[in-house]
Amino acid sequence: MGFRGVAFQLMLAEMLLTATLVSSLSKPGCDALCGDLEIPYPFGTSLNCSLNKDFLIACNHSSTPPKALYRNESDIPVTKVNITTGQLHISSFISRRCHPSTKANSPWYNLPDFLTVSNTENKFTVIGCNSYAYIRGHIDDRNYKTGCISLCENISYVDEGSCTGTGCCQIDIPKGLKRINYTAYSFNNVSQTNIPDIRRCTYAFVAEQSKFKFKPSYIFDNLTENFPMVLDWAITGNAKCEECKENTECETTEDGSRYRCKCKTGYEGNPYLSNSCQDINECDYPDLHKCTESQSCINNDGSYTCSCREGYERDEINGWEGCNPIPPNEFPVVKVAMGVGIFFVVLLVSSTWLYLVLKKRKLIKLKEKFFQQNDGFLLQQQLSKRSGSSETAKIFTAEELKKATNNYDESRIIGRGGFGTVYKGFLTDNTPVAIKMSKTIDESQIEQFVNEVVVLSQINHRNVVRLLGCCLETEVPLLVYEFVSNGTLFEHIHDKDKAPTISWEIRLRIAAETAGVLSYLHSAAATPIIHRDVKSTNILLDHNFTAKVSDFGASKLVPIDETQLSTMVQGTLGYLDPEYLHTSQLTEKSDVYSFGVVLAELLTGKKALLFDRPEEQRSLVMYFLTSLQEGCLFEILENYIVNDGNEEQLKEVAELAKICLKVKGEERPTMREVAMELDGLRMMHKHSWVNTELNPEETEHLLRDTSDVYKCADGSSTSAGYDSIKDHVLVVFDDGR
Repeated sequence: MGFRGVAFQLMLAEMLLTATLVSSLSKPGCDALCGDLEIPYPFGTSLNCSLNKDFLIACNHSSTPPKALYRNESDIPVTKVNITTGQLHISSFISRRCHPSTKANSPWYNLPDFLTVSNTENKFTVIGCNSYAYIRGHIDDRNYKTGCISLCENISYVDEGSCTGTGCCQIDIPKGLKRINYTAYSFNNVSQTNIPDIRRCTYAFVAEQSKFKFKPSYIFDNLTENFPMVLDWAITGNAKCEECKENTECETTEDGSRYRCKCKTGYEGNPYLSNSCQDINECDYPDLHKCTESQSCINNDGSYTCSCREGYERDEINGWEGCNPIPPNEFPVVKVAMGVGIFFVVLLVSSTWLYLVLKKRKLIKLKEKFFQQNDGFLLQQQLSKRSGSSETAKIFTAEELKKATNNYDESRIIGRGGFGTVYKGFLTDNTPVAIKMSKTIDESQIEQFVNEVVVLSQINHRNVVRLLGCCLETEVPLLVYEFVSNGTLFEHIHDKDKAPTISWEIRLRIAAETAGVLSYLHSAAATPIIHRDVKSTNILLDHNFTAKVSDFGASKLVPIDETQLSTMVQGTLGYLDPEYLHTSQLTEKSDVYSFGVVLAELLTGKKALLFDRPEEQRSLVMYFLTSLQEGCLFEILENYIVNDGNEEQLKEVAELAKICLKVKGEERPTMREVAMELDGLRMMHKHSWVNTELNPEETEHLLRDTSDVYKCADGSSTSAGYDSIKDHVLVVFDDGR
């Protein structure tokens, strides 16, 4: 195929491409051209091809080439239709009047409401010497009329391209002007002596200002040239934008009565036809993108991006608009460095993930080991048998208690003892709890610990700190108790600031409540329990100073058919039963002795052991019993508790404490008897008016020993009994209790 064949194919391809583009702008199946004029929808050459009759353009095929006219009944030539700017270009008619008395024609454009004369593209122009013209029209519902005058004082003053009133006059078109007509006039009485050989004609027309340039020859010659006029168009419909299709935007007129559609930025096509607005590939047109030679253009839907080509790097100063070449010696190094860096990052992340997975598995296995070691399955089995009770203890996970104590933070510690540390924690429902972490636990006692948890979880006594549950996933089990907010009885007795707030009535009630708990443990619990560590630090107080007995870590479960147990001596120095100390035989009477020491504390306000006192006063028991023997009870009592109305009651409680502190356990009362005695003393105190009518023998309390009566230095008499325990050997245990 020769050169001519190739050129012909290229021309044919261009023609087909142009025809395809034009047809895509018109309604399918409709003529897209009238001669060389493209007619895009919503305009059309027939009613079926246009939006409505207002957008109808007739194509006159009788002329060569075919001529487009606005509507069949009009002879207004159409020169261009622009759907992007919303403009219709037509040929402007000229109104002319020539001297001496030619009648001027007066063009009238009776256009529909959706067309207005463009005020931005057109000018009203008058050409001639000593000439003037009027333009009339409608703006909305009112009439509009104005004019322009052109004078020629001297023909030499007429300049080419100038329409400032000498030979040519121009004025602006107002916005929204419709249905215009204009008429040219001349001043007949003006002398023409200074304007020789002039055909005194006046020309008036509306023309597109960019297409018109004034020439002085227009004054001398007969002006026959037609200039284009630009009309603005929009679709009427109260700005509903019904005709706008995909990827388009809708523009409305100021009054909201009309609208136009246009393709969004980055798209081209006919916005009034479905699927016509298509993405423009800006990368195919250098004028449409700003990518430089060092950048690659990447087309996006409706836009594009520029990226640095290989061998270039982004210019941080100029942003995306600039890419600088990478120095040749640095480019491979950067690639290698990036590859090595990515490799090590991936290796680090993978290693960290693998380490965390293995650590988590190891932790799970360790928890399972501790759970099994602490007989967790046995405890679960025992608790499941009691699942119907709302008081059944819960088995907590290690994570739950770790979260509750903020990872066992030092600030959460509320107590330390020989057996371990107590933390304050908060469960997920914000319930405050006390969590006891033991130091060590004998593996041989694990089964006993499980039984103890099960039994204590069933204790439903208002004066016992309730066991909420335990955790067996740690090396040593953790116990979870209800949190009691007001500290220990020890703190309130021995703190100088708090002691005055604990009146004798409160102290007596605390003693009675504590005795009631011990009585319940000894005789009312399903399996009798010996506390084995009764002391003021194990008696907690709530905000109402109600006693709550706690710390059953040293407690022993007593089989119903046994009255005593042989155990390794365990307890707290100063509270320890001397008989238990010497024989290692634990009985319920051991708790009675320890309770007697607590009674002595409540009466005297002194600690069970205090080594900075004289030798005979270091043991509270020795000091208390000696004072009773010498008749000096009121000299050792706490100052805050004695008043005129309670002296007899104080003597009664002192006698009760003395009997509880008998060296031989068999001579001590039971905790049931002690509790009944204290309750009786409280009731007698509340109803003291009854005492005046009762027989003294009937009011003598159950445990009163009146065998000895002695006198103190102040002359008062007190009954006393005394068991010699001067040979009592006190042993300090390694665990500090």
